[in-house]
Amino acid sequence: MLEKIKATASFISEKVKRPIDAGIILGSGLGGLVNEIDIELTIAYAEIPNFPVSTVDGHNGHLIVGTLGGKTVLAMQGRFHFYEGYSMKEVTFPVRVMKQIGINNLFVSNASGGLNPEYNVGDIIVISDHINFFPEHPLHGKNIDELGPRFPDMSKTYDIHLRNKAKLIAIKNGITIKEGVYVGVQGPTFETPSEYKMFRLLGGDLVGMSTVPEVIVARHMGMTVFGISIVTDSGVPGQIVEISHEEVQEVAMKAEPKMTLILKELIAGL
Repeated sequence: MLEKIKATASFISEKVKRPIDAGIILGSGLGGLVNEIDIELTIAYAEIPNFPVSTVDGHNGHLIVGTLGGKTVLAMQGRFHFYEGYSMKEVTFPVRVMKQIGINNLFVSNASGGLNPEYNVGDIIVISDHINFFPEHPLHGKNIDELGPRFPDMSKTYDIHLRNKAKLIAIKNGITIKEGVYVGVQGPTFETPSEYKMFRLLGGDLVGMSTVPEVIVARHMGMTVFGISIVTDSGVPGQIVEISHEEVQEVAMKAEPKMTLILKELIAGL
């Protein structure tokens, strides 16, 4: 795996040829952030050695390099999910490559179901912590010491300084944001009412099918992480309605400009 990581990183570095300040992973319906990037390079995932290919609507499958907020960024327009049949090593491979390139800051976004009764559909939530409910762990197997320690600490997973900056940016721009705990699950089914209730009782504010594996791997390698989520449907008893992936994308796209502004200003301040 280490050889593949280095080969893929070398392929990208040869095309970029300058330091990159931040990596960004864009979730369902949230690929519009790339419209704010002064794009210098676009690479289809299929053209990148050892890269998986995204198979889900709303995940375009391109690696974007350019300038955002005066900083050089590498953005994944479309991520990989465990439910697509990829192994956890494949799901998190791009994050390994980012670190190998020299990226130390990771920004992740997603669409999620709201568990907290104080959340409304369309709310923007800064992720303060997560609960890992995936059946497979991304660090399972032999540890590669060159990448990180066997037993990485996860007590400060989502950077407090970036979270506080995001709150200030939101206040300055008249945007309401909240903070919460994200529960990561395998999918691809949306949750049953009883599952929503269980995740809430366990301390979750949000639930979704991504993010946690990438974040674990990022922290394993010592990267600074910021996570942000858009509530696209409600799992609160009495508010649960039948939901489709298309509806999730639609809600995400409506709230995206606010999320984009926060990310842009956060990255500008790195």
